[in-house]
Amino acid sequence: MTTPVPTATPDVVRARRPAHFGLAVLALAVGGFAIGTTEFVTLGLLPQIADGVDVSVPKAGHLVSSYAIGVVVGVPLLSFFGARLPRRGLLVGLMLAYAVFNVMSAAAPGFAVLTAARFLDGLPHGAYFGVASLVAASMAPPERRGRAIAAVMLGLSFANVVGVPAATWIGQNLGWRSAYLTAALVALVAVAMVLAFVPSVPGDREATGRREAGSFFRNRQVWLTMTAGAVGFGGMFAVYSYIAPTITEVALLGEGTVPVFLLVFGLGMVAGTWVAGEMAAWSVMGSLVGSGVATTVVLVSFWAIAPYGWWLLPIVFLITAIGSVMVVNLQLRLMDVAGDAVTLGAAMNHAALNLANALGAWLGGLVIAIGYGYRAPALVGAALSVAGVAILLWSAALQRAESAAHSDASTS
Repeated sequence: MTTPVPTATPDVVRARRPAHFGLAVLALAVGGFAIGTTEFVTLGLLPQIADGVDVSVPKAGHLVSSYAIGVVVGVPLLSFFGARLPRRGLLVGLMLAYAVFNVMSAAAPGFAVLTAARFLDGLPHGAYFGVASLVAASMAPPERRGRAIAAVMLGLSFANVVGVPAATWIGQNLGWRSAYLTAALVALVAVAMVLAFVPSVPGDREATGRREAGSFFRNRQVWLTMTAGAVGFGGMFAVYSYIAPTITEVALLGEGTVPVFLLVFGLGMVAGTWVAGEMAAWSVMGSLVGSGVATTVVLVSFWAIAPYGWWLLPIVFLITAIGSVMVVNLQLRLMDVAGDAVTLGAAMNHAALNLANALGAWLGGLVIAIGYGYRAPALVGAALSVAGVAILLWSAALQRAESAAHSDASTS
């Protein structure tokens, strides 16, 4: 079960240590903060955006889907063409694109242009986190690789605690367009910090898009890991997508309590991301399987406790805390099994997680529409988590068998 973190990768060997490691990682995390803020602020401002571009709220919800589609499309495209580029320059370019497309969103005259802008804004998402993870790992000692990547992902977690509520408040008081301008400003701050504190890290000069894609997509362990993420992580989104009506109609709490639960969701992400770095130093695969089993238990608990008001709050915290452990270790797992396609491997985790978002939300909505109520998505999520654990165990068994066969061939 235990999968030790590799002691070196080509990127770790080639990287130059930064003069200020903490500031370099903070710069990368600020980019994640900008991405997390712009990704989720649309959810908090849907009514205002709908009024602003003269569409219904359900139709405005397509903006969220448009962003997610952009993430899925952008990961292979940008990783395919960017593997040879210097890492710091690529990070700056991706953040500048975020700033430009957020400004485009703010200036959109109508729904069609806004939809296109949200799609374009999603394109750099996965590539940024993938490259930032590689750079963070390359700057850190081998034994602290997982902690460095977790520190970068904390930017996304803090966005849900600070960035999204702040941008939502700004959008509610100064107009929804101001929220996207705020996200653009944060992206520019990230650009300045990356240029100031992140050392120059060369790309893989031997890489080509064809080699990256061929190596990556012919790799069985890659497909199993991405499938485990897309399926297993869908359980969290099955609950998160319908948390507001669950709180008001099942737990029978007032609408004013919903922000409290959303804040606790964000705090869970922060705590889980920090714990993930510590667990990665123990075992990446063990962390993945353990978090999958724990997610199943917690989601069943959510279903059982949902009618009991405030007792649901700690369960909400645990859902995102455990889910964040899975996110960071899925990132590491893909980097480990990607072989020569390390750039693509580091980025594709975010495509898989956005597929998890779509799958969980769709299946959760399906059981609600059938008539099983707002508690039912938690059981759907638990089933998805069980399936994810099964895929991970299959992946681990195949890896052990392949290692044994390689060992036998070496000794014969």
